[in-house]
Amino acid sequence: MFDIPVREAMERRKLLTASPDTSVARAAKLMAERNAGAVMVLVDDQLVGICTERDIVFRVVARDLDVDNTQIGAVMTPAPQTIRPEEPFGRALLIMHENGFRHLPVLEGGALIGVVSARSAMDPDLEEFGVEAARRRWFASTR
Repeated sequence: MFDIPVREAMERRKLLTASPDTSVARAAKLMAERNAGAVMVLVDDQLVGICTERDIVFRVVARDLDVDNTQIGAVMTPAPQTIRPEEPFGRALLIMHENGFRHLPVLEGGALIGVVSARSAMDPDLEEFGVEAARRRWFASTR
């Protein structure tokens, strides 16, 4: 799994984008609707930042800022690290681990095409775990 290209592990359907003047409240609603943990912040189709659920908790809620009047551009992580889609997924995980974040934008030719998250590493393992648990329950019920 760690050798697969980032392109195969990235999440396109959870790719959310917004401009820096988007309110934190709106960004949070978008993230909740799409079950996503981050919004990529774009200006003229160029990635300028990332606003994550952690940014909202630590930089907005914990500081008692008004979510309706605070813009994500004021609380985002500017100029986030990125990765290319052909790089190994294991490298993406290493970058996230070493830097203490859980979302990594994927750029191809300078254009944002997706996002890879630390959770992507867990999903296949969790699915396999769930299948095995169901198999064991079925086997136990037939005894």
